[in-house]
Amino acid sequence: MKKAAPPEQEAFVALQRAAARLMDSVAELLKPYGLRPAQYNVLRILRGAHPEQLSCRQVAGRMMTREPDLTRLLDRMEKAGLVRRRRQASDRRVVHVGITEAGLGLLAQIDAPMLALHRHQFSVLGQRQTAVLTRLVRRLAES
Repeated sequence: MKKAAPPEQEAFVALQRAAARLMDSVAELLKPYGLRPAQYNVLRILRGAHPEQLSCRQVAGRMMTREPDLTRLLDRMEKAGLVRRRRQASDRRVVHVGITEAGLGLLAQIDAPMLALHRHQFSVLGQRQTAVLTRLVRRLAES
């Protein structure tokens, strides 16, 4: 008989599997909108700061996952008209990025389907267990 893994290891693997399944569903939802999850994440971050702009470093620090080449990601998003960038006058090394009206409009189209997806994803838990899960996962993330 196989020995059970330590509970910490089981928890880690379970979280990884759950995160992968949840993100796969998000990626499928975003495909018809021409977005990947990282791009959606950037748009949500910028909408939260709107009408202010954020430095690229601030955007990177708020991302849910590490994006190895944020500059290239922002290039594609700027070409699509979803974000705009400008160099800081006092320090040309610093680039600020903001969401455009087109980016805001695209997010507005996605909001209801995304909420419906998340409600479906967590319906197995119910609201109380989802709230407990949120607190526990936040505690892990902050440790």
